[in-house]
Amino acid sequence: MPPQLQKILIALLMIPLLGTAAPTLHAAASAATNYRVYQNDKPLKEFAAEQQAIAYAKGYAYSHVEQITGRAWVWDNFPRYKIYQAGTSKTAWEYRTYSEALAAASKMSYVHIRDLQQPGWVYNSYPHFQLYQGTNTKNSWGFATLAAAKQEAKKWGNAHIIDLDSNTWVWDNLTAQQKTAQRAGSKNFVIVKENISGASDSYSFLYDAIQAANASGSANVYDTSTGKVVFSSYPTYDVLQNGKPIQSLISLTKAVAYAQYYANSEVVHNGETWWTNIPYLTVLQNGKKINAFSTREAAVSYAKGYANSAIQTADGRMIWSNAKSLVYLGWNGEVANQTVLAQASATQSLSIDSPTWFQLAASDGSLTDTSDGSVAKQLKDSGIQVTPLVHNQFDKAMTTAFLKNKAAQTSFINALTAKLVSLGVYGVNLDFENMAGSDRAAFTAFVSSLAKAVHDKGLKLSIDLPRGDKSWNAQTAIDQQALSGLVDTVIIMAYDEHWSGSDTPGSVAGLAWTEEGIKQYLAYGVPRSKLMLGIPFYVREWQLDGSGKLISNRAVLMKDVSTLIASTGASGIQDPVSGQTKYTYKKNGYTYMFWAETPETTAARINLAKKYDLAGVAAWRLGYEQPDLWTMMLRMKQS
Repeated sequence: MPPQLQKILIALLMIPLLGTAAPTLHAAASAATNYRVYQNDKPLKEFAAEQQAIAYAKGYAYSHVEQITGRAWVWDNFPRYKIYQAGTSKTAWEYRTYSEALAAASKMSYVHIRDLQQPGWVYNSYPHFQLYQGTNTKNSWGFATLAAAKQEAKKWGNAHIIDLDSNTWVWDNLTAQQKTAQRAGSKNFVIVKENISGASDSYSFLYDAIQAANASGSANVYDTSTGKVVFSSYPTYDVLQNGKPIQSLISLTKAVAYAQYYANSEVVHNGETWWTNIPYLTVLQNGKKINAFSTREAAVSYAKGYANSAIQTADGRMIWSNAKSLVYLGWNGEVANQTVLAQASATQSLSIDSPTWFQLAASDGSLTDTSDGSVAKQLKDSGIQVTPLVHNQFDKAMTTAFLKNKAAQTSFINALTAKLVSLGVYGVNLDFENMAGSDRAAFTAFVSSLAKAVHDKGLKLSIDLPRGDKSWNAQTAIDQQALSGLVDTVIIMAYDEHWSGSDTPGSVAGLAWTEEGIKQYLAYGVPRSKLMLGIPFYVREWQLDGSGKLISNRAVLMKDVSTLIASTGASGIQDPVSGQTKYTYKKNGYTYMFWAETPETTAARINLAKKYDLAGVAAWRLGYEQPDLWTMMLRMKQS
């Protein structure tokens, strides 16, 4: 928490709660987001109402809507039926209903329709009989019945029909004289078997060559006049189980009949899968398969029982995931409960809300408590965990006296933990600042006692620590390494690089300065899994006189930066030191400058948290940002 805001916060703590607050609280809570839209497994946006979410989701392919609390699946536009032609498919051949799929498949040849929730086919147009004129044929001469093939054959001379299920010549329209004449011709048809060099036999009449090829087992019939294979008796439909070949058969019909007896089997022809009973959805944990299901309901139900799990379709799309996501914490900086709820309702994907409900009131350990159980419940009901903030008023002398008084600490800890339990919150956020360096050991001992009491109640403890600097942190009251071993989360307040008391203007938090702070905290031994990066939702504007002397400064909320630029005509240049855009403008003989916080700089800070595999980010503070920032943050949340 920025030190310059402490007076405002203390003043707010003194404001009594209004008797008319309850209706306002419920009104604010009703605006909270309850539904999240995903495309495949990536979050897109959140909405208060189910119909709003569905309407938005309809604009995206492979989208679905979940209720945020519990991740209950509400709606999706995923296809259920998929057309495959000769084993291959494309996204344009996916349909929600069978009637749509059938209408499209009926106009195509050599296709099947797969119900993605069932094994095998629900429709296929693969032929059982193939018509030839001499050695020539075409796809349109494949027929489901012998009668249909014969009907077409009436149009052609020198025609014959192959039964594809048995791979045999079953009919022709050649006369006896034609057959005799063909047998007396040149022996153009040669049988070649695998692994045997040279031709084994040659024939003049194609029928005789086909009969011989079938009798010999696996062989090809070559037409030496064209150099083409005109018939094959090789079994080219391979049945696989769990990816391993178990049988090869001459026809698709026989291969499918065989494969149906085996779980996790498929029929592969020319490198493409023509039939399968392998479930369409695979559940992965840490990238490895742990189960498979035909229905999305069963897959999601199962996957929810495993950490870092995901659901992948047979086509390689991820449709659901609970893989590690960044934790987003937002400090309210407020005690007015209607404001707390309003701030939280303006967010998307907020993990933890931290209202300023508690403070060390005096060195005797007395506790100021402005908490509200109904607010805590409303936040929890909307899927947001609650860790109220407790601070020390940033009073150095009072804190020193408190840390010397064991009885005061016991009283404070007992009162605080009892209230946390009654509120049913997730934990507590400790924000003791402006402490004497001589209190280093005493503060660590106090945090140890607080952590034990909090953990004994099944609660979590997070602590806010200044970014500081390794060159002098050892002289402060903050023992980063010792404290990180006591608490569940360490939040590095990586802002106020330049603050209200600075004697030179500069960024609130330059990106390089921020990254160096992360490196220092990791070097202290703070585990990545415990470390969160504090990020600012505000900037500081600096006023200089004509000679360049610093006159004053003020905080500007992030959401007001664009208005400030537009109203002043400020010009911006990229600052390589901070990694931000530095803006300047002149007014009444003074020069004003500020380093902008934008969605782009927020994204850069989130990317730093991802780069160093941190637990998440914590924003100071809610209400300072523009609401649409959260759409971007939602989409960046999954690491």
